[in-house]
Amino acid sequence: MKRASQKGIALILTLILLFVMSVMAVSLMFISQTETWSSLNYRLMSQARDGGEAGVNSAANYIVNNYTEPGGPGDPVTAYSTTVSPVTYGGNPVILSAMSSQASNYPVSSVRDAFNTTGVGKGSLTAGNATIQYNTYATLLSMTSAFKPFGSTTNTTVQTWQIVSEGTISTIRNAKVQVSAILEQHRTPTFNYAAFATDPSCSALQFGGGGTTDSYDSNTVSGGTVTTQAYGGNVGTNGNLATSGNPTTINGTLSTPRTGVGTCTSGNVTAWSGTTGNVTGGLVELPQPVTYTLPTIPPPGTTDLSIGHNATCAGIGLASPPCRASGSDIYIPPGSYQNITISGNENVHFSPGAYNINTIREQSAQSGIIIDEYPCASPCLSAIDPNVGTSSTLGSVILNVTGNGGGTVVDLTGNSVQNPTLVPENFQILYAGTGTISLKGNTDASGLIYAPNATFSFAGGSSWYGAVIGKDMTDMGGAAIHYDRRLQNESFTVGPWMLDSFTWKKY
Repeated sequence: MKRASQKGIALILTLILLFVMSVMAVSLMFISQTETWSSLNYRLMSQARDGGEAGVNSAANYIVNNYTEPGGPGDPVTAYSTTVSPVTYGGNPVILSAMSSQASNYPVSSVRDAFNTTGVGKGSLTAGNATIQYNTYATLLSMTSAFKPFGSTTNTTVQTWQIVSEGTISTIRNAKVQVSAILEQHRTPTFNYAAFATDPSCSALQFGGGGTTDSYDSNTVSGGTVTTQAYGGNVGTNGNLATSGNPTTINGTLSTPRTGVGTCTSGNVTAWSGTTGNVTGGLVELPQPVTYTLPTIPPPGTTDLSIGHNATCAGIGLASPPCRASGSDIYIPPGSYQNITISGNENVHFSPGAYNINTIREQSAQSGIIIDEYPCASPCLSAIDPNVGTSSTLGSVILNVTGNGGGTVVDLTGNSVQNPTLVPENFQILYAGTGTISLKGNTDASGLIYAPNATFSFAGGSSWYGAVIGKDMTDMGGAAIHYDRRLQNESFTVGPWMLDSFTWKKY
């Protein structure tokens, strides 16, 4: 009886076990399906985000390379309200849009239409079997128009845009992701470095023979007395710095997109090469090469000025006034000239203003170029014409060098330049060509050299107060370049477009 009553237990246990195993199998199937759907959702979300980012980059590419900024015919900057953010037109934010849900409020129809085209503000891309659509709009957050970059004769516009793009995938499971980014330009100091060489090759910058850089503040110069500091003499190049000889020292940083310290070859451009010399601030790796806009150079005149000892205005072909002469001093007014040659025991005074010239040469140790603070500074007034009044404001002497014919277009290796204020902006040399500029320093030599495509060199072991920009620079004579830290707040240019502040969200 007892044995017979136990015969059904095994069957019951078997059925229970089969039920449990069935439940487990069904649960595993649901878990597997959930993982599959989760993986699919993540893939679709990632692809939709890729589409959104593609839209941001497409819109940014249009604004950077094809967009026409306000200021042209029929599109005056004054029609925009730039004191608010976003910038408004007709009381509404300025928007370029290719979204049906976001209206465009840009006043120029050709710009609106160009943005609202396939491949610009909207478009598609393929990822596997999925087609991703993107639609974009851009809001003008800020705009500054009254800005004239260094070396330019016209104002330019600096803008900041917010770009919003939606990437969508329409399948059995839809996906939508919104990506937002800021596209902006900045005003940056033109002269960030004591010396910058744009050449991407080896030895773009060469320092030797005890050549140095450091810095000073021209605001503290008093009575021709200046105190320099052993820092802030930063240098930069798109290529390589080569140093040789002790005590050659860069009292600052070296900035370059290159890396490494060691041998530099055409196939392996390192940041710094040379067995001697010192860069006290170390290396700063730039994210990209630095580019400088070429200056706008007016055409030169047709009159050659050959200035020797005791030159007279009539003798060099200039009317008096405005030209004035007294003994070994001659005062040349701003204007357009061909080639200027200075020789003998003669001091040539340049007054504030623009000198549009072809070339200039001053190679005599007894001659000199003197930068006057005023249009006719003392001793011009007392020694020549006491009835001539001075300007109430200071100004800059600007040499716009054309350099037709190439070769050495600026040669100031005689008694060099005397700029007693040691304010570099008071003497500027602008040159867009590929010729050579030769300089020699002294206790009063101060100025800015802006020649992004030129080769320039320093002769002798004297000083140059200010900054230089060129293609290649050589300082093998032990000259010291003293960077004026005040240049960080003067002489601005427009920096490259930057795309940053990425954010995204899914729907």
